[in-house]
Parts: sequence; C-alpha cells; structure tokens
Amino acid sequence: MKIIRPLADRVVVKMVEPEETTKSGIVLSSGSKEKPQVAEVIEVGPGGVVDGKDVIMEVEVGDKVLLSKYAGTEVKLDGEEYIIIRQGDILAIVE
Repeated sequence: MKIIRPLADRVVVKMVEPEETTKSGIVLSSGSKEKPQVAEVIEVGPGGVVDGKDVIMEVEVGDKVLLSKYAGTEVKLDGEEYIIIRQGDILAIVE
C-alpha cells in the first residue's frame, strides 16, 4: 500500500460514508443522500512557515473533521479515494 505524505499545511482525509437510515429508521435512497462533509484524517503535513506565516497543525491522524463543501483536491490511489486539503479548509473537529 502506498502512503500519501502531505507537505506544509496540507491534510489527507477520507470521506466518511453517509448514514443509510435516519434516526427514526427511514431507509434513504442513494439519490436523497447529501454529499457528506465529515471526513477522517489519514495523514497530516508538518506545518511550518506557509506564505510567511507560522502554521501549527491542530488536527491529528484519526480525527473526524467537518470540511467546506468544495474544498480540496480529490485523488485516487490503490482504488481508494482521498482528498488533500489545507488545514484552513477544515471547519471543525467532530468529537
């Protein structure tokens, strides 16, 4: 398995699959599902000085994060889909 090692303030995430049923037990069809905005952090860049500013990485591998809808660059590696985003495109950590 190949590893994607992000540079600077970049983070590699994998989207979390949306729920198939609602809390009340209603089964959702694939057409009614919204694009998920929750992802799991797979790899984190080292941070450092980016565009003249010191960037400290605040996310860790394994964190669940909430992303901007159209953030990042989608990549496919070994049949798996990942998104590489800047830490600034992460809206929140889901706990």
